Amino acid sequence: MSINWFPGHMAKARREVEENLKKVDVVIEILDARIPDSSHNPMMDEITKHKPRVVVLNKVDMADPKATDRWLSKFRSKGKYPVALDGRHNQIIKKIEPLAVKATADDFNRMEEKGIRRRAIRAMIIGIPNVGKSTVINNIAKKKGAKTGNTPGVTKQQQWIKAGQQMELLDTPGILWPKFEDEATGKKLALTGAIKDTVVPLDEVAIFGMQYLLEWDPERFNAFYNISVSQDDDIVTVFDAIGKSRGMKASGNEINYEAVTNRVIHDIRNGKIGRYTFDKVDTQ
Repeated sequence: MSINWFPGHMAKARREVEENLKKVDVVIEILDARIPDSSHNPMMDEITKHKPRVVVLNKVDMADPKATDRWLSKFRSKGKYPVALDGRHNQIIKKIEPLAVKATADDFNRMEEKGIRRRAIRAMIIGIPNVGKSTVINNIAKKKGAKTGNTPGVTKQQQWIKAGQQMELLDTPGILWPKFEDEATGKKLALTGAIKDTVVPLDEVAIFGMQYLLEWDPERFNAFYNISVSQDDDIVTVFDAIGKSRGMKASGNEINYEAVTNRVIHDIRNGKIGRYTFDKVDTQ
């Protein structure tokens, strides 16, 4: 599955990030806890390399808890300041603000030594589409300042938002990179909703999700759909089993494969089957 998706407003957003980076003290990157690696935009590494980074693993309620702990450890080992949370819950600023203070402590201490009066920490929020960035920002700011939606690419312009006692946030539109070199990365992004369904072959996305669950959690997968299939079965057999179990029939009593495709993607994307982390931690 080859995906090239780089709308014009995203190219503009990248330029704006580069231009505004000199105004901020720390970068706060929002990632999807289910795909901490795949939802990280490598294009941002070069742009933001001179700024400390707080990493927020959002949607942690849908990710595998053990995998989340391993990812947090890895980010710490890379010199980042990570936290895992559900952006919809109250008081998440109490988890994010202390990390921003810690990440910028050296810089502000140097400023005070030079006689520069302490001011609010200026933080830039970055993240690819649909990782819950606007939800996190709205929660932190305690207002409906950033438009949200379950569709990638809702935020289109930058805005400053006051947050907590010591921070000001610069929101930025979600930015994807021009091309995914790894086919699996594109499928993971599509499966979790970071890429618009209209630009990907959904049958391939559903197959990827089903194969993943049949490899890592077949018992739960079978129990959820009330079927009995295995990783060794032909994928059409899996489609047929789900279609028959859920009564998804088309004309002529044939299985409605499009309906099965949409249902499987919906169930996985929304955590209906279970909590899964599709990116494995590289232990090296």
